[in-house]
Amino acid sequence: MDSRATAWRSLDVLRAAALVMGLYLALRLLWVAYPLLFVSFLGLLFGLAVARGADFLERFRIPRGLGSALVVFSFVGLLVLIGLWIAPTLREQTGLLRTAMPEAVGRAEDWLDRHALLGQLLREPVAPVPTPTPGTQSSAPATPGRDQAAEAEAAGARTQAGTPAPAEKGGLPRTISGLVGAISGYLMSFLSSTVAVLTGVILILFLSIYIGMEPDLYKRGLLHLVPHRMRGRADEVLTAIGITLRKWLVTQLVAMVVIGVVTTIALTLLGIKAALPLGIIAGLLEFIPMAGPILSGIPAVAMGFLDSPQKALFVTLVYVGIQFFENHFLIPILMKEGVDLPPVLTLIGLAVMGVVFGFLGVLVAVPLLAAVMVAVKLLYVEGVVGDEVETVLDATD
Repeated sequence: MDSRATAWRSLDVLRAAALVMGLYLALRLLWVAYPLLFVSFLGLLFGLAVARGADFLERFRIPRGLGSALVVFSFVGLLVLIGLWIAPTLREQTGLLRTAMPEAVGRAEDWLDRHALLGQLLREPVAPVPTPTPGTQSSAPATPGRDQAAEAEAAGARTQAGTPAPAEKGGLPRTISGLVGAISGYLMSFLSSTVAVLTGVILILFLSIYIGMEPDLYKRGLLHLVPHRMRGRADEVLTAIGITLRKWLVTQLVAMVVIGVVTTIALTLLGIKAALPLGIIAGLLEFIPMAGPILSGIPAVAMGFLDSPQKALFVTLVYVGIQFFENHFLIPILMKEGVDLPPVLTLIGLAVMGVVFGFLGVLVAVPLLAAVMVAVKLLYVEGVVGDEVETVLDATD
């Protein structure tokens, strides 16, 4: 057998090199343009919900273009009206939250320093200083100046190493203020540019309108990229992904409103200062499953320490109770036969997307993971492995 028959020709080498180079350039482009891609994905996500609203308005002989615009601008107008209604109270309580948060964090840290068993266990033991007995004399002469200099040098070294000086109260490092600062910086890094945020919001709104007007147009465009023999299966996958994403978004929006209102009412009844902005924070961060409720609960619990540790405990119990109500009653009612993501997989997806892409990656992590899971179930688990899987298509007409 002639080995030269299987050797690569110069044209094959050029094709392989061009393919590798094209793949590299595509990955580089995706890495540079990922903010635009994620914002476009959010526009697609909202566009699927707008398309459902346009379907409803089309029954009343309202054109889809007008119906999509009505859905989007009615939603924006409702948000503006609510904002104008609560603006005075929100402005006052937001200022109070901004000024009272450092004191609240300080009181929480002081309480943890006094009561945290973990901090006591982790605290570095200090060697006891021998007490000279009467009638005995130290073998080394007393050198006050040198001892004070050595103690000052050791205190400076401890400060540079990040450990508290002996004069500080408590054994826990000041971790809460650092955690709150890190969370604030992590969230605000996405909101650092007002122009970028406004541009992203406008892009999402117009993408929602255009996708809501003609969702089938873009679906047919994607199907044209698939060979004819596979278009039926691809159509089924795209349909299932669209229904899954729409159900997830509608569920999240309703849950955000419910959690925000319930949290505001509960904190107001407890007498927590700045209950309204804390409730709004809880509602907004509800968009981020698992991590959002924890992030929203930290400032609320800290504000509870302004009154007493007992009130902070009540705030913690309120947040735990609200999450129990959401996970066991609200979400199952809103999302029947909807997104079924394993909690561990969701947590890993949030962590990876957050580390790699930041706050914007956290926003799109769960819906993007849901879309990938639908494709994996239909194309691999059912199509390749042969196992039967249940999707949202089985629960829809």
